[in-house]
Amino acid sequence: MTMTNEPRPPFPPFTRETAIQKVRMAEDAWNNRDPDRVALAYTVDSQWRNRTEFPIGRVQIIAFLKQKWAKELEYRLIKELWAFDGNRIAVRFAYEWHNDNGEWFRSYGNENWEFDENGLMSCRYASINDLAIKEIHRQFHWPLGRRPDEHPGLSEMGL
Repeated sequence: MTMTNEPRPPFPPFTRETAIQKVRMAEDAWNNRDPDRVALAYTVDSQWRNRTEFPIGRVQIIAFLKQKWAKELEYRLIKELWAFDGNRIAVRFAYEWHNDNGEWFRSYGNENWEFDENGLMSCRYASINDLAIKEIHRQFHWPLGRRPDEHPGLSEMGL
């Protein structure tokens, strides 16, 4: 993993189109579940709040993501733009996963993002709630990895 801050377009200030592009890029990266790749979208000293954890910097972000995806199996995520202004983007999201016991969950949340001039996320604040669901109530059925373009988003699904 590189420790440099390689530029990651699109850059702020965001337009509606570039904010939507940034949200989809984040969704795609997270759906690939590669902590090293995901971490490259954040500044070297990025600050997070994720539930009750507060990783700082790429090394801690990678460790956090490895632990997350070891617990949250068959993880599938959809993100949707909520609002944007200047170098900030707010998203809402939902993801489905199961634990080692085969119990399924849908996790809902909101994130607030702040970007530096290189298009790297310097702050990420996430609030997340988990809902236990039966497997028959799952709605995210695409093969693991990137959500297909034809798959509906959260609004289209009524989530």
